[in-house]
Amino acid sequence: MAGFEFLLQQLVTGIANGMLITLIAIGYTLVYGIIEMINFAHGDVFMLGAFSALTFLQLVGAQAVRRVRNVDQAPSPETYLWLVLAMILAMVFCAALNVMIERFAYRRLRRGGRMAPLISAIGVSFMLQNVGLYWKGASPVNFPRFIPQIDLVKEIGIDSFVRFTTKDLFVIVVTVPLVIALTVFIQRTKLGKAMRATAQDRDAAQLMGIDINRTIALTFLLGGALAGAAGLVSGLYNNTANFQMGFSYGLNSFTAAVLGGIGNLNGAMLGGVFIGVLAALSDGYIDPRWTPVVIFGTLNLVLILRPTGILGQESAERA
Repeated sequence: MAGFEFLLQQLVTGIANGMLITLIAIGYTLVYGIIEMINFAHGDVFMLGAFSALTFLQLVGAQAVRRVRNVDQAPSPETYLWLVLAMILAMVFCAALNVMIERFAYRRLRRGGRMAPLISAIGVSFMLQNVGLYWKGASPVNFPRFIPQIDLVKEIGIDSFVRFTTKDLFVIVVTVPLVIALTVFIQRTKLGKAMRATAQDRDAAQLMGIDINRTIALTFLLGGALAGAAGLVSGLYNNTANFQMGFSYGLNSFTAAVLGGIGNLNGAMLGGVFIGVLAALSDGYIDPRWTPVVIFGTLNLVLILRPTGILGQESAERA
């Protein structure tokens, strides 16, 4: 029974981390679906989103932080207001940053082959890392403990070794509505239809009167907004942030997007949860040092059997 409970605990941890990975992976898959470009700077946008939220909480949320003196103490209503404002700030900041990156670093290289934007994305990634290094320094910084560590399983009167805490619930409660809202936006709105048309055939969409530059900028804006939300969620869940976190999270998120089928929104969600659970099981049953081997070994196996990813589809090569 203890072994089964340990498995359940790893699954809970994996799903919570997988939800966070999903928010970042969607940014990769949106951009690739529209312009077939791998935006390697996306993970660092996520990192700066965490820093922007942390800076805001440190500046104006100090009083709310002081009120949460015990990790088992429920936060005040004012604390939730600070969190909502911090998330909005991080989403706006990262959305604007991503749009600026697309406008000044990628747009002119769009028709210059695939290598030029790829190299530009790597260069932007290094630039953003150095911004993060200058902003918060080389050492990890602590996030305020806004979210109490309350075991909800025990709170409802169930005596179990499995812990499902308020932090796990927080990640799910934030991620699921954002993903649903994005899905509805893409499927039901005029701008979403323009994004799907541009993804299918950019030249034909332009002939039909769709503003391609605005549509691509919107894609970067949405991806950046989700990365900003993920930055805040990561900081509150892990209670720490550092200027290199974008690389590790970005690598796992890109892997999730490829595994699920890059360019496919549902594939990014599936890949994110799958990678989160797989990493948690590897950490618990094998060794954290072997987790990257397990993740990328699984990715290679899936791509050998299905080169387009789990939910990916074959598409014609674009000009």
